[in-house]
Amino acid sequence: MREPVLGILTLYLNNAKQLEEKSIYGKMITQGKRIGLDVFVFTPMDVDSGKQRINAMVFDPGTGKWSRKWRTFPDMIYDRCRIQRSERFQQLLRFRSRYNHLTFLNRPLRNKWTIHQTFSQKGRFRPHMPATLLYHSSSDLHQMLKTSPVIYIKPINGTGGRGILRIERLKQTRGMFDIQGRRQNRRIIQPRQVSLLRLESIVRQWCIGGRFLIQQGIPLRLPSGRFHDYRMLVQKNREGNWELTGIAGRVGAAKSVTSNLHGGGHAVKAETLLKEWLGSGEKAAKALQTAERLGLDAASFLEDSFGTLCELALDLAIDREGRVFVLEVNPKPAREVFSRAGERDTYRKALQQPLEYALWVYRTKLSPSSSKKIEE
Repeated sequence: MREPVLGILTLYLNNAKQLEEKSIYGKMITQGKRIGLDVFVFTPMDVDSGKQRINAMVFDPGTGKWSRKWRTFPDMIYDRCRIQRSERFQQLLRFRSRYNHLTFLNRPLRNKWTIHQTFSQKGRFRPHMPATLLYHSSSDLHQMLKTSPVIYIKPINGTGGRGILRIERLKQTRGMFDIQGRRQNRRIIQPRQVSLLRLESIVRQWCIGGRFLIQQGIPLRLPSGRFHDYRMLVQKNREGNWELTGIAGRVGAAKSVTSNLHGGGHAVKAETLLKEWLGSGEKAAKALQTAERLGLDAASFLEDSFGTLCELALDLAIDREGRVFVLEVNPKPAREVFSRAGERDTYRKALQQPLEYALWVYRTKLSPSSSKKIEE
């Protein structure tokens, strides 16, 4: 009996056909062999639609080398494609449309604004959502500044901390605001003080050519002056059920308004960081329990709303009172945060869970002996 086949769908970063997570894919292919799952990597550019075959990237754990091999379409597809402004992303959209009938472990989520609106429809999630508006004009900026001394401007499709502004109303200087942030290339914008009129102009220029959110700022500045948050990963397990994989703390680089690792931040164990932040282990444990329940409920709700998911990362803010807020969600999460935080077992689990879930999908839905398939 042949092994079930999983294709990891990704995108090249550039015309040199480089992959962002190639080493991670090698680890997943190696682990797949151990559990009886045949795994290869491909992009939409590698698909020969006429002959219904794929010029796949395959990895040999014995030699540690990559090569190309023509493969038929896999039983299941694990989509790791992130949004990018390129023709490659347009090819991805065409691939998804043409091959929508194939079995995907995960479907795309919508933009941050749509997700925020979806969460806000349900009372379960409203207390955990920072106040958020879709930016249209300076009136939206004024409305948020009336109720929140700190706000963030962020793109509705941004990732990695790119394109984010932090604005703080200064107490000592009436009518003045502190502004800092990160450009789309992640370059840090140094803090500066501006008037309201100048702030309006800066925000208008910042938002040209895209759609942006204005979001309430949650107090997250550590005594060191750096900002922090928490990355939580929930995944489906070998029984097809959602479970918490892990939570890690992230501390941003000096002068950075975000905590992203790609932007120079570093990872720490969540329990350690949260205990220092809240002042006791008991408060930290309670907040983490709240976060876990929230994450599992959020994953189930978003799956019901938008379609099949196999994993979800939630970026969480936890204030000084232990209240948990969802800053954003990511259906294509990196997992290096756990390795960098010293959580080796969690990191290995984060790599293995999608593979074990893929086996569950095959056995329960796609296996020739599956009665469910016959019924469908």
